[in-house]
Amino acid sequence: MSVEIRPAVDEDVPAIVEMVFELAEFEKAVEECHLTPEQLRVALFNPSPSVFCHVARIDGQTVGMALWFRTFSTWEGVHGVYLEDLYVRPIARGTGAGKALVAALARICVESGYPRLEWSVLDWNPARAFYEALGARHKSDWLPYRLSGDALSTLAATA
Repeated sequence: MSVEIRPAVDEDVPAIVEMVFELAEFEKAVEECHLTPEQLRVALFNPSPSVFCHVARIDGQTVGMALWFRTFSTWEGVHGVYLEDLYVRPIARGTGAGKALVAALARICVESGYPRLEWSVLDWNPARAFYEALGARHKSDWLPYRLSGDALSTLAATA
């Protein structure tokens, strides 16, 4: 059984959306997930996409995905990659699909001259051990912040 990694195509959209919802369920936040196939198609396949996706396939079945976008470091003066979602379906865990997806993004970084591949993970997620086995390190000195909902609207109204 070999794992194939490739950029997503339009036919992958339904499976990707399903996996996003599976991930949201795993993260106990499915009520916060509102992605539609139409939204994802526009984001991935418009003439100037700002989000990208690679899929993992085994025996013709889509079993994993990595949804990502470019970042920019003002300190380094170059882009990097932010991995928004990495998901491998339970049936394919342990096959190397997750590592192959992250490796594909690492290759994009290296080939593009990007010095960073970054992502966030919930503190209780057992995948942290997987990420650390890849050589990733937890950045404890930077705390994530998010402005959304009413707070976002309230602040926007002051502009």
